[in-house]
Amino acid sequence: MFYSGISDEAGKDIATQIKAHRELGWQHLELRAIDGVNLTQLDDAAFDAVYGAVTEAGMKVSCFASALANWARPITCDPEVDINDLKQAIPRMHRFGTQFIRVMSYPNDPDNPVDDATWRKKAIKRMKTLARMAEDGGILLVHENCSGWGGLSAENSNILLGEVDSPALKVVFDTGNPVTYGQDAWDYYQQVQADIVYVHIKDARKIDGEDHYCMCGDGDGYVKEIVGDLLKRGYDGGFSIEPHLAAVIHSGQEAASAEQLYQSYTDYGRRLMEIVEAVKPA
Repeated sequence: MFYSGISDEAGKDIATQIKAHRELGWQHLELRAIDGVNLTQLDDAAFDAVYGAVTEAGMKVSCFASALANWARPITCDPEVDINDLKQAIPRMHRFGTQFIRVMSYPNDPDNPVDDATWRKKAIKRMKTLARMAEDGGILLVHENCSGWGGLSAENSNILLGEVDSPALKVVFDTGNPVTYGQDAWDYYQQVQADIVYVHIKDARKIDGEDHYCMCGDGDGYVKEIVGDLLKRGYDGGFSIEPHLAAVIHSGQEAASAEQLYQSYTDYGRRLMEIVEAVKPA
């Protein structure tokens, strides 16, 4: 088992992201955005600079937190956008020795929605294409229970994996997302547990219909129970924090200060380590 985190929630630049993980004593980062640009979309020179900084620090990248099929790419978007992103990502993953790339499964288009049957058919078809590319590239797509057809329910997640039928498509389970989407986190977890290869740690409570993100273990994401159950089952993968405390990157909500962002991230990491110590088998 190892710790990681979506490191742009500690700071925008790679130096700050590395610093936070070093302070926590962690050897892994989950890279998403560097100075506001997703890792898969950096130009070659910028990517080389990130690669140099991470490897010089003696650190590893546990996952590429890509934009593939995510909340900003509805089912009506051009599928070539994701195909091109994945083409760019695979050789970069090989350079880092990174196995996982986070994906979602295409939200419906709020401005031009398609019917449920069409949404399902297109999401599965597109994911099949990406999974075949992943197979050929020797990497794994990890599907997050977030926006997208496959994130609507544990049942949909299992249908997606079953229909795509690829060894290159597995699950990254986010403990906090079920709270956001009105689901029971423990129930969702139990239904997809067999395919989980990586875990995002987030926690929240729904108050008057709004998400209130909180320190891990203090919300309704069953963080302690899920972490404990995974460890009891022999899980030896990553626990990657995504605090959403000082900032929610995808919504445009920014921290009041860089210092607040950094401190909330490192505090969150320390809390997760305390939880693991408390629940891990003797």
